[in-house]
Amino acid sequence: MFPSILSICQALGQDARRCDQDLVSISLVSTNRETFNENLDQLDPTFMYTQILKEILLAIDFNEQHIKDFITYYREKFTDNGVQLNNIDGLARDYKDYSPIWWYTHKCSLYSVLNRALRFMEVDTIIKMGFFIHDLHRQIVQLHSEQYREHHELEPFTIFRGQGLPKIELEKIRETQGGLISFNNFLSTSKDLSIAQGFASSSLASSDSVGIVFVMMIDPSIKSTPFACINHVSYYKTEDEILFSMHTVFRIDNIIQINDNNRLWQVDLIQTNDNDSQLNALTERIRNEIRGCTEWDKLGKLLFKLGHFDKAEELYDVLLEQTYSDREKIQFNHQLGWGKMQQRKYEEAIAYYQKSLEIKQIVMPDNHNTLAVSFNHIGSVYEKMNEYTKALLYYEKGLEFQLKITPLNYSGLASCLANIGSVYEKMKEYSKALEFHEKALEMRQNISPENNVNLAYSHHNIGSVYEKMGEYQKALLSHEKALEIQQIALPPNHRDLAQSHSSIGYVYSKIGQYSRARQYHQKSVDIGQRSLPANHPHLRKFRENLEYINRKCR
Repeated sequence: MFPSILSICQALGQDARRCDQDLVSISLVSTNRETFNENLDQLDPTFMYTQILKEILLAIDFNEQHIKDFITYYREKFTDNGVQLNNIDGLARDYKDYSPIWWYTHKCSLYSVLNRALRFMEVDTIIKMGFFIHDLHRQIVQLHSEQYREHHELEPFTIFRGQGLPKIELEKIRETQGGLISFNNFLSTSKDLSIAQGFASSSLASSDSVGIVFVMMIDPSIKSTPFACINHVSYYKTEDEILFSMHTVFRIDNIIQINDNNRLWQVDLIQTNDNDSQLNALTERIRNEIRGCTEWDKLGKLLFKLGHFDKAEELYDVLLEQTYSDREKIQFNHQLGWGKMQQRKYEEAIAYYQKSLEIKQIVMPDNHNTLAVSFNHIGSVYEKMNEYTKALLYYEKGLEFQLKITPLNYSGLASCLANIGSVYEKMKEYSKALEFHEKALEMRQNISPENNVNLAYSHHNIGSVYEKMGEYQKALLSHEKALEIQQIALPPNHRDLAQSHSSIGYVYSKIGQYSRARQYHQKSVDIGQRSLPANHPHLRKFRENLEYINRKCR
């Protein structure tokens, strides 16, 4: 007997819902202090991305044009799907007539499009849907306030979520037990355990997946985690659904195998509160990474940091067209210059940096600290282009403007001196290079604590010059002093420690102490593997150095 059309449609609908359920993006953050103190480059990028993105989008004032832009984009996405085009027409016509949650749960696929974009960091889609993310979050916050008013009995309760995960993701969760787990999408949960178990069990069709039942203990008095029961406002009013805003963070508690089935697991999660010290410290570090003069500027910086150069440049071009503020023009041109420099498009980088500098020179006094910054950035681009005479000219100009700042910015002065020393080193004028690096070190010693990491940079620079001068004992002393400071000032697996070990290994190889050299090169590789991406050029160089010295030791 052939199945009915209705049963086929129901089965397809269930499969689609299961796929959407499994599409939610998860990030993990270990409690290990060494890992936590690492460079933010080592943090799961989706954790940082969604945290900052959420804050930015919630602070932006969206308007009707943003909705129209999304409708146009949405139509292009489903140009060959007549059903979806009809749904999009309804969205364009009736968006203001229904609530964001109603649209989120509607059959027009906003749920799927948004979750997919957040999971795979589809920047264009996320920006286009920014107005909707903003509206959806605001409604959840409003409902949370209405449903859990202060005078209500705020008893903790348990909710559930079932989904499939690749086996390797389960292993990562087990390794992170006690740490943080972030659901980077808007998160659908239920008060009904059987619904969660159904989703988890349905994921076992794939041999590479395991079924997970997340059991979440919720305290409604914690306002930093907005959620709401959406039965009465959902398109589907029959489901007992609790919806959380995006980037909800929990702490991983118990992990239990269900009924001795190694493909079904229960993961107990505890809601993080406003006083979670690890989460608060991590959030503040991420915010410090992305500062800007406007929320759109912050978004542009984030896009650059994550390597989405085309989208960042497109955003900054629009911002430049729309702004009348000299301050914003300075910032946006500077950011475009920075982005071009990261892509090694040096001529374009200089053009943007020059434009930013020209506006500064018109609207700012000569003793404004950012003038020196602009000269130094242009100098750094010329240095990367190996145009050392021009680099030196701009670095010296930067030093000149640093000296006009009152009170003197000794840290900025030391950086200018170090930059000039770096250029002289590349020009093989080692005596002058040493002179400027030693001046930078002396200045930093006068203003910095004994173990400030900037002192290590100066010692490293001096060691590098001594290497090139063939004075290896002096080079060794400088590099060892740099390493000594770094081992106190930096976390144990910081990438700069890898570089210092490599430098010391190099000097030992130059004086024929290959066994000692191998120890340091091995250490540089070990640290590099923990602190750098697998394809990073520095890590590749560390490995090449180790291979070379291993051959010498045979």
